[in-house]
Amino acid sequence: MEISRMLEEKLKEAIVAELKRQAANDPQSLSIEDSEDLVVNGKIDLDDLAMVIAGAVAGGP
Repeated sequence: MEISRMLEEKLKEAIVAELKRQAANDPQSLSIEDSEDLVVNGKIDLDDLAMVIAGAVAGGP
């Protein structure tokens, strides 16, 4: 159970970091509001997001 929780946290961190990176690279297309919940408005590069998730699951950086 603890491993599942750790993986879930790692995935959340990777997703949020990637979305923030995308928003920083193109603030006209994507904005992120990091409050209690994450609010995302705009265009997301799903290929980049999928690679980050795959890396997090595989244990990559």
